[in-house]
Amino acid sequence: MIIRRLDELGADRQVDATNWTSRRLLLKGDGMGFSLHDTVIRAGTTTEMHYANHLEAVYCIEGSGTVTLKGSGEVIPIEAGTVYALDQHDEHVLRASTRMRMVCVFNPPLVGPEVHDATGAYPLLESSGAS
Repeated sequence: MIIRRLDELGADRQVDATNWTSRRLLLKGDGMGFSLHDTVIRAGTTTEMHYANHLEAVYCIEGSGTVTLKGSGEVIPIEAGTVYALDQHDEHVLRASTRMRMVCVFNPPLVGPEVHDATGAYPLLESSGAS
């Protein structure tokens, strides 16, 4: 059994970017087949993403904003209690009206240090062992 507490995570499990901070609770090395993240999106930010290498499910537990699907232009309101799953590697734009807190699940799992590349994707990284 893996037990991990958000307030006890080390710096090796936190990634800070301009628009967000991702606390990585479960990673590839934990052997679960997915990674689990507690992510805070800064209020007033806009983040373009396209997870070409991963599928992602996102559950908003705090705050509000929108997700715009780049292919169709559809704008979806996001607030606490909303889940969205990018099951088609959807190119999208997340706009945070307020500070948002999201629980994110990635398949395949992230290794740990990933940040978005120029296309808005996370690269596929390899690791071995739990951390």
